[in-house]
Amino acid sequence: TGENLGSVPMASKTSLIAKEFVGPGIVTFAYLSVYYGFLLNAAFTKRLLERRYKAEDKKFDRYFGQDRVMLRADRIHLNTLEHMVPFLGMMWLHAVFVDVRSATVAGSIGTIARAVYPFFLGSREKGLGFINSKVC
Repeated sequence: TGENLGSVPMASKTSLIAKEFVGPGIVTFAYLSVYYGFLLNAAFTKRLLERRYKAEDKKFDRYFGQDRVMLRADRIHLNTLEHMVPFLGMMWLHAVFVDVRSATVAGSIGTIARAVYPFFLGSREKGLGFINSKVC
């Protein structure tokens, strides 16, 4: 079932290649999970702030309102989006052309750093990057 190239059938070569790149694949999945977590955080933040503004009989303007909590949630989400293509692209290029293991390690470090980024964003100011119970 597969064209023979040398002594190993083509199907076996494909599965060997797939097994070799499991590490970068897991890192890619983890990074995308972090990204979608930040996207959900921005969406929930928007909904909570809309409710708060409505309860205070104020108009909520997501883009021009300059609400610090909404700006922070958007910044976390969009910075992750902006860095996704270069980060994942360079990790995969390194995995293919240099070394899979070092690409996996570096990608893991980068993904963990991106996941903890909100906890340091605005840490000198009041509150963390994520919306907290004081918002509502």
